[in-house]
Amino acid sequence: MTSPAPISLVLASASPARKKLLHAAGIDPSVVVSGVDEAAVLDAARTTYGELAAEDIALLLARAKAEDVAAQIDHAVIVGCDSVLELDGEVHGKPASAAEAVARWQRMRGTAGVLHTGHWVVDTRDSDLGGTGATLGATASTTVHFARLTDAEIEAYVASGEPLRVAGAFTLDGLGGPYVSAIEGDPSNVVGLSLPLLRELLGELGLLWHQLRASGIPT
Repeated sequence: MTSPAPISLVLASASPARKKLLHAAGIDPSVVVSGVDEAAVLDAARTTYGELAAEDIALLLARAKAEDVAAQIDHAVIVGCDSVLELDGEVHGKPASAAEAVARWQRMRGTAGVLHTGHWVVDTRDSDLGGTGATLGATASTTVHFARLTDAEIEAYVASGEPLRVAGAFTLDGLGGPYVSAIEGDPSNVVGLSLPLLRELLGELGLLWHQLRASGIPT
């Protein structure tokens, strides 16, 4: 019997944490970083729809990234993601400076925020190879409780440089892990990609997770 054609999964993100998550779950994606101007995408959406909820911002940017890469890549399944932190009704991405990261952590310590990650999937495979042409997505949200850090701990963490590289100015799987006291929801979502949600989205394309693992992609 003829083996099914390998399924190429493309991650439209430069995030090493997202790639590491997929790899640990048995999938080794190709990476193609989008050239999307996030500020322009958000400005255009706000002009049309007005102010956007945090979860809608994450989904909008994930879609823009996935569809930008999909326009360049044929015969693949493209996954775009974007994460934002909602804190006291305000939306935060990566801090623009060390001073901003320090100020944000001074607000975050001892409180809780919601980490929203938008996921968007585009299927550019040929129909005779099972492609659907679908473009679909959803947002996963996880509540994150932050520890009561001292000023010295905040300054040392920001000095490491990590908070400047990640949405929300913290990580769960890196140097920031000790500063997260609890989470409510999917932990992989906090890292940047909800594995359970991605499994569901791929299922809507008729793809099962184990098919991706068994399709010749190294693990």
